Amino acid sequence: MQKFVTTKGDLLNSDGTLIEVGYATHPVRTYNPENVSIFPFTILNKIRIKEWDYYGITTDEFFVSATISNLGYAGLAFVYFIDFISKEYVEDTLIVPFGKGFVLGKSSAENSFFKKDDVSFKFIAKGAEREIFVKWPNFRNGKGFSAHWILHQKPRDSIVMMTPIGEKGFYYNQKINCMPAEGAFVLGSKEYAFARKKALATLDWGRGVWEYRSFWNWASASGFLPNGKTFGLNLGKGFGDLSQATENCFFIDGVIHKLDYVEFHYDSANFMKPWHFNSLDGRLALEFKPFFERVAKSNLLIVASEVHQLFGKYSGTVIAESGKKLKIENIIGWAEEHKARW
Repeated sequence: MQKFVTTKGDLLNSDGTLIEVGYATHPVRTYNPENVSIFPFTILNKIRIKEWDYYGITTDEFFVSATISNLGYAGLAFVYFIDFISKEYVEDTLIVPFGKGFVLGKSSAENSFFKKDDVSFKFIAKGAEREIFVKWPNFRNGKGFSAHWILHQKPRDSIVMMTPIGEKGFYYNQKINCMPAEGAFVLGSKEYAFARKKALATLDWGRGVWEYRSFWNWASASGFLPNGKTFGLNLGKGFGDLSQATENCFFIDGVIHKLDYVEFHYDSANFMKPWHFNSLDGRLALEFKPFFERVAKSNLLIVASEVHQLFGKYSGTVIAESGKKLKIENIIGWAEEHKARW
């Protein structure tokens, strides 16, 4: 259990299966999607590959996210904004058949782009910094959205997963929490600015081949502790073979503390009820109290998705690998249930 991968090399064998299964704290394997071999024809294999770069920025007042993804059948670019104070929620998605105009990097250290007409997304990796540009003049039927963010990825651990799914499917994922963020975005006629001492960014970088019908839970948080250090949380379950590693962990000031299995307790008939998370190794016990529910649904016949993403506050205790217990109080984050047909 919890196999730690350190060997560098390709991600996939010639038959499309993972060369090595487990987790790492930095990307060690090279993503080589040309080896995917679900079908005997290359064009069909490309349609089964799913790729995305998801960025989210959390402050005490709001959350804003920008994503580009290529699901094979279609490319999706979307932005959403939630004002925690007023409960304003704005979201828009642009769908392009077969991912035309989407270029996603083969590693999280490479750039990713999307452009269609006057809409553009640029995710630039610059060593210890990431720079995000978004221009979307017709966002929400002319409301408009533009953004320029700088994320500071100083040396820190992340959680990297190499998870098998079925016979030839896989999930290669990196999640980075607690990147100090600065910049601004304009939504309609209003500008929102944030400074790095008040805002933290999360990256969810995913590549893989999933089962056509998939389900998963994801929980995440990036916040500041009373002493000014950062606390990050990443929990997940619901897809793939997790017998050799889970993505469950937390971060204290950029250092990972790995966890075993974590149980998610929530009411799918009422997502706004408190959620509870408990690790089987006894090192995490958190309560999550939602204050906002984001529901995003799409149905393109072949491709469909439904996500219930709850924003709220985490409180409870975690135990570091040193054995030291840490009290967590009112760290803003999210927890979600996601069903997909893709």
